[in-house]
Amino acid sequence: MKRGFSLLKKILISGFLLLSQVSWAQDANELFNTANNFIRTGDYANAILVLNQALQLEPDNIQYRKQLGYAYYLRGEMAKAKSIIDPLLDKKDADPQLYQIAGNIYQARQEWKGAQKLYDKGIRKFPESGELYNDNGQLLLTLKMYDGALNNFLKGIEKDPNFPGNYYNAVRTYHYAQEPVWCILYGEVFMNLESYTTRTAEVREIMMESYKKLYDDPNMLSLPVPESEDGGKKRRGNKTETGNFTAAYRQLMAKQTGVISNGIDPESLIMLRTRFILDWFNFYSFKYPYALFDLQRKLLKQGLFEAYNQWLFGPVASQAAYRSWTNLHKAEYDKFMQYQRSHPFKPRADEYYNDGRFTMTK
Repeated sequence: MKRGFSLLKKILISGFLLLSQVSWAQDANELFNTANNFIRTGDYANAILVLNQALQLEPDNIQYRKQLGYAYYLRGEMAKAKSIIDPLLDKKDADPQLYQIAGNIYQARQEWKGAQKLYDKGIRKFPESGELYNDNGQLLLTLKMYDGALNNFLKGIEKDPNFPGNYYNAVRTYHYAQEPVWCILYGEVFMNLESYTTRTAEVREIMMESYKKLYDDPNMLSLPVPESEDGGKKRRGNKTETGNFTAAYRQLMAKQTGVISNGIDPESLIMLRTRFILDWFNFYSFKYPYALFDLQRKLLKQGLFEAYNQWLFGPVASQAAYRSWTNLHKAEYDKFMQYQRSHPFKPRADEYYNDGRFTMTK
């Protein structure tokens, strides 16, 4: 009888301890969520207070400690933030975001070489992280190392094609260098990945300027017309000549110079881009499959291409004309918006055609 009572006592005690552990974990997680809410509202002092309470319950939780370091960074206490974050970088559970936070801290302290080494280490550990390439590129821009910055943005696009930040910064860098082709292509990809921000408005303007810059080039008039793509029988995805993707794009654009003889505006761009996409799928689509051009053809087939182009270029060309068009074509525009929401654009990882040979000249 005593043995049975003793066993029952042990079961009850172990059950109580298990429930206590679960309760502590729940309490710690609730504290973590509360702290994040404080961070979102800019109340960093309370976030730090609550995170310290969570760490008393789970002192080895790297996510709680990382967020504590981040809160100190946001509060401007860089020495404290650095002392918390640095020991976490060699932990097995370290993630790309931890290296991002550490990089921000180092830059805030103007420890440029330390930040560079940190990003290099993070990229070696997480070679598919678009965020780390983007942050490293932005650091190199700050240091006026433009070629290195651009190379990081391009590598980020290659390794993580669905992260928008590298497209945005590549567009701005190419625009600074007055190189229009990749401004146009990366700009449109970016706008489909990040559609409604202040950065979207900036890229919209760069795209419009880049179309004008493209046709300011006198060499456009002398580019050869492409030959047929062997009846479309070439192997899809063959990238043995990736450097020719840009040449192929420019060749087909050169065919359309007559369309924009009276200037570039949303209406002329709709005609130009319609003819381009039809030609692309006649000449180059099997050799250079590209998700962006697939999107354009789908919208063309569904009768939404005009609305899409108005969305891209209308606001920067003329706000009044854009509002007038959307009012007159409300059903069409609403259908496009619904399509855009229900079919999020996703670049494909094996369609990186930028050969990286272009270098900054400014």
